Amino acid sequence: MHPPAEPHDRVRRFTPAERWVHRTTAALMGLCVASAACLYLPQLAELVGRRALVVTVHEWSGLLLPAPFLLGLASRAFRADLSRLNRFGRHDRVWLRAAVRRRPGPRPAGKFNAGQKLWASWLAGAVLVMLGTGLLMWFTHLAPLAWRTGSTFVHDWLALALGIVVAGHIGMAVGDPESRAGMRTGFVRREWAEREHGEWLP
Repeated sequence: MHPPAEPHDRVRRFTPAERWVHRTTAALMGLCVASAACLYLPQLAELVGRRALVVTVHEWSGLLLPAPFLLGLASRAFRADLSRLNRFGRHDRVWLRAAVRRRPGPRPAGKFNAGQKLWASWLAGAVLVMLGTGLLMWFTHLAPLAWRTGSTFVHDWLALALGIVVAGHIGMAVGDPESRAGMRTGFVRREWAEREHGEWLP
């Protein structure tokens, strides 16, 4: 089955497989963050109750978090985007300098700008650390007490940082409706792509 033809004024940004990976990862991350909040904030813990169920939801949503990524590797388009995310070019350094200095106007970017590349790299590392420390906390026989204590410290503080960064990611998405449309429908306006990601289009 062939994908639908692109309208003349729009360009395909994401395939259905890529959008599925993003949505499923977002749902699992949302469960992780929400269940963690219910475990650590007394007000939410009292409101929700059923702590054992919340713990189970938190553990399994965290354990399954890498699954969409691993399944997405079957998609050629997803693998191609991973390659783009893992490469920094000269235009990415220009983008970062302009962002740090808060220069107005368009900044040079490929399909993903330098900020999105840094976000993806940070998130991948954070998920791996959270998974490792979470497993040490879950399976207490895997490591001595000192390791579990350190894992708890790292897990808790990284969870706080992750919640803040995820909130920032959502805030950026709210401020860019065309980017949201690309993730929702797979297509973006060509004019937007040329302005915001001029190094991407041929």
